[in-house]
Amino acid sequence: MLLLHVSDIHFRAPECAQDNDPNRAYRTRMVQDARARARALGPVNAILVGGDIAYRGAHTEYEAAFAWLAELARECGCSLERIYVVPGNHDVDRSLISGSRQVRNIHKAIKDASPGARRGELQAQLSEVATGRALFEPLAAYNTFAARFNCQVYPERIAWKQDIDLAGGLTLRLHGFTSTLLSGAVNGHSQDDQPRDLYLSPWQTGLLDPATDTVNLVMSHHPPDWLMDQDEVEDAINGRAAIHLFGHKHRQRLLRDHQFIRFDAGAINPDPNELGWHPCYNLIQLEVNGEGANRELRIAVHQLEWQTNPERYRARLDLNGGEVFHHVIRCPADEAPSILTLAGRAIAVPAPAPDPPPPDVEAAMGEQSTRNLVIRWWDLPMATRRDIALRLGLISQEEVSLPEPERYGRALFRAKERNQLQELSEEIDKWQTQ
Repeated sequence: MLLLHVSDIHFRAPECAQDNDPNRAYRTRMVQDARARARALGPVNAILVGGDIAYRGAHTEYEAAFAWLAELARECGCSLERIYVVPGNHDVDRSLISGSRQVRNIHKAIKDASPGARRGELQAQLSEVATGRALFEPLAAYNTFAARFNCQVYPERIAWKQDIDLAGGLTLRLHGFTSTLLSGAVNGHSQDDQPRDLYLSPWQTGLLDPATDTVNLVMSHHPPDWLMDQDEVEDAINGRAAIHLFGHKHRQRLLRDHQFIRFDAGAINPDPNELGWHPCYNLIQLEVNGEGANRELRIAVHQLEWQTNPERYRARLDLNGGEVFHHVIRCPADEAPSILTLAGRAIAVPAPAPDPPPPDVEAAMGEQSTRNLVIRWWDLPMATRRDIALRLGLISQEEVSLPEPERYGRALFRAKERNQLQELSEEIDKWQTQ
């Protein structure tokens, strides 16, 4: 499996829609480089976008971003439904924070809570209809964009997860975390975030289930050192997730541990005035080797960075001058017998067959056919989506007033839960053939 990891693209309006966009050339070079490497390594299986897709969280910025990501996917042999996104601080529309005392007060209430009470305060704010809605208003444009990839977030879904079949009986479970819940307001005022000023919460890390035959991958824009619950987040992701993807710092880094591998993406479009300015991206190859107790995940990392004159991307080198960083994480199957000691003798007792886990509806939405349906669903006109969802009983009349990404996100999950995806697909087909 080949993953393409990018972050901090920073589509900036109005220039991102103009022919003389000063950042266009860097994105073009990146597409060309990724295309050439995909021809050599094989098609990209998924594109993972680590936030700061936009610059001010404007709809026009996301229109440009969608067109570019579609081009990148096409050139790398990746299907559109295999794009996954999380929000960054630049995906927050700060004008909706500076103009809303309610949002600023919500942020302040959560930040001012004691560490032991903060989890409960966040839950209280999310559970209240008015404050829960207000907390996500600054991500409205981002959510409209992210919904096409089933990666939108709202009070009942502050993080997402999706499954992709890996190999060797393993599933790669992608977890998209929202590190921007409290982004954009400090001490009750709209301003830049500071380290240890943001909050992830156990409501997100609690989704990391170290399930058998599952390799957890975490995506978050902000790395743990930007979170006020840094220690708790570090403990959770280090112990339960094998692959960590972060952005925000505009510094390309790689950390390897026997339990995990961690990436800092660099940026596709950093500010040219930044010290050490280097556009960067990652290609990550995953291969499952061995069987049973000897099963392991082999990871080959291509870290690409920009050079000027001549303009091109080049590979960062490891300590031995190699262009590929290698790492291995053991992931043996849970099939070893238990050991029982009787009268000083060790006797192997076969482990009982585990009960099958209950189906995880959201994770199962990662099936390629289902994600293709999601893309088709969001291509429908707004009125058509509403009519189909009401006719199939996937939303109630009371839910018609919800923001669209949440309203129809609920409808899709219900279709999955009620085995109505085929029926929904047929309704979409009817409209498309009219």
